[in-house]
Amino acid sequence: MKKTVALGVSSSVGIYKACEVLRGFQKAGVEVRVVMTPNAARLISPLLFSSLAGTRTIVDLFEEPEARTIQHVALAKEISLLCVAPATANVIGKFAGGVADDFLTTLFLATRAPVLVAPAMNEAMVLHPRTQANIARLRALGVEFVEPAQGYLACGDQGWGRLAEPEAIVREGLRILGRTESLKGTTVLVTAGPTREPLDPVRFLSNPSSGKMGYELAREAVARGAKTILISGPTSLIPPAGARTVLVNTAAEMEKACLKAFPKADIVVMAAAVSDFRFKETRDRKAAKGEIGPSLAVEKTPDILAALGRRKKPGQLLVGFAAETHDVLAHARKKLEVKNADLMVANAVGNGRAFGTDDNAVRIIARKGPVQETGTMSKREASRVIFDRIEAELEKKRR
Repeated sequence: MKKTVALGVSSSVGIYKACEVLRGFQKAGVEVRVVMTPNAARLISPLLFSSLAGTRTIVDLFEEPEARTIQHVALAKEISLLCVAPATANVIGKFAGGVADDFLTTLFLATRAPVLVAPAMNEAMVLHPRTQANIARLRALGVEFVEPAQGYLACGDQGWGRLAEPEAIVREGLRILGRTESLKGTTVLVTAGPTREPLDPVRFLSNPSSGKMGYELAREAVARGAKTILISGPTSLIPPAGARTVLVNTAAEMEKACLKAFPKADIVVMAAAVSDFRFKETRDRKAAKGEIGPSLAVEKTPDILAALGRRKKPGQLLVGFAAETHDVLAHARKKLEVKNADLMVANAVGNGRAFGTDDNAVRIIARKGPVQETGTMSKREASRVIFDRIEAELEKKRR
């Protein structure tokens, strides 16, 4: 099936290179729909892009549609990638702030397709703390960037801010398009969030996990075309669109759901922070303080990862998570072996690290080879790195 890219064009002087970006995608067999900001249409006529693309260039959010559809919503569903080249500081700021006051910014909010942004502006603007903060915010949301180049600028200065070469933009866009179907035909099971082990209807054992890492992993699996099952403990997060979400509370409920889904899964990513202990006795009503003795008996919860490791079949890929406060690599390596996992994603927790945060720093450990370290990045970006490694390991298994 032929893929479609929406090429967003904003009012940078580098706009003339957008024609080459359009042609580059076309040469690769990709259909291109051009969306211009009103200011961009004052620099170059939309007719030029219409002639090159073979379809009408979209500028006005409120122009009469060709059919009875809400045009920006229809296009948002149709495209496989939104590529904005050139992207001004204004457009980047609107994306980061959720402003939707023209067709391009509205399309950005409406689409679930990957987004690639190629900034182009004066060096002072690209290096301004506000612009850098907007770029960082978009990266955290999963937007990818082609960095601007250094050279002669429209103002006559030499510096950073030139639009990247069209070939580099197209190459990155094609790489992203390839990734959108890299897991097509596979089933991915992801667990996320904490579990809660009740003492009575209002008290429980748990941990500070927010579920953000697991939800981002599920979102990434969906983005790569996989049939995705998300088994989630209690969180305040909205499940990723496109994933079948199973909600559980206790470790026993999560184990049951995992064992049911596991046989048909090609890839299993156990990112949930399952409580290690539960109360031996539970109560149907709230216990008064005077009813509780000096100690409460607990017992271990099921080791779900180990149970799946024992059931793993050839071809299945099992990924565990090791959240540790100390000796992170040593503990992760031991878990990798004992639980028969293929990969272990290790991260340090406690003192404000990992649990409940929007970023993470993980180490990916395999049976053989060096440890892959990501450094601190958003959990959205980390999910992409983890799945890149998962796909590489899956390819090894299939050889």
